[in-house]
Amino acid sequence: MSLSPDLRARAETLGQSLPALLAEAEYLAATLMLGEHGRRRAGQGDEFWQYRPAQNGDAARSIDWRRSARSDAHFIREREWQAAQSVTLWVDGARSMGFSGAAERAPKLDRARLLALALTVLLLRGGERVGLAGLPPRPGRAQLLVLAQALQAEDSADYGAVTAEGMVGHGRAVFLSDFLGKLEPVETTLAAAAERGVRGVLLQVLDPAEEEFPFDGRTIFESMSGSLRHETQSAGDLRGRYLQRLAERKDRLAELAGAVGWHYHCHHTGQAAQSALLWAYQALEGGR
Repeated sequence: MSLSPDLRARAETLGQSLPALLAEAEYLAATLMLGEHGRRRAGQGDEFWQYRPAQNGDAARSIDWRRSARSDAHFIREREWQAAQSVTLWVDGARSMGFSGAAERAPKLDRARLLALALTVLLLRGGERVGLAGLPPRPGRAQLLVLAQALQAEDSADYGAVTAEGMVGHGRAVFLSDFLGKLEPVETTLAAAAERGVRGVLLQVLDPAEEEFPFDGRTIFESMSGSLRHETQSAGDLRGRYLQRLAERKDRLAELAGAVGWHYHCHHTGQAAQSALLWAYQALEGGR
């Protein structure tokens, strides 16, 4: 089976951009200072982590008597938690994510892919398992390339619809999207996540133009696929109503997330990617 010239050109473009995207994601991940222990936690593993002073409620058998004999206090020998967490990513590849309000600014999809891969680098480095809808969470660096290739897929729909596919019970999930489409899929998916004990984050990625609405006079608004179109002679008159509806949508997303113990954050492509990456990483840890 041979590829059409258009499909072949598209495949070659994606193949050339993949190494650059991976390199940028790894560089972005390296800019975060995560401390000496990274995601290490006390638990039921085999590897020694640290000593800590004994507290009320600690079992006598957990006291390290040899270490305690060297002082007047009792010490607990903690071991590192080795039960790896499963994290499922969903990156909206719909047409709306291809929007950029300025030639010098990358589309929203590029930023979402970058954040997803940089987060994957950090999670895999910490021993976690990471996957996508349709790709089971797995550990190891080889999984990074698998996910990077899978993230090149795009959706022909105007707006993406998040799905619960691939979520592992009592695991974690990260959804990256502009969330400008219908909210019903978000509501349904978060309800399914709550039933499975899945916790996670909604990371909304918007272009600054979508936040500021810098339009005035005669303007033609058209969806990325061209299927939706609206022309107005006074775009400035729409600004107030648009900004109100956008604020209401953000509030609703935060409300939906909070109702099931998730976290919500809005990131602009005009901002540094590091801030959104750090927020997402800490939110997965429950630190936000």
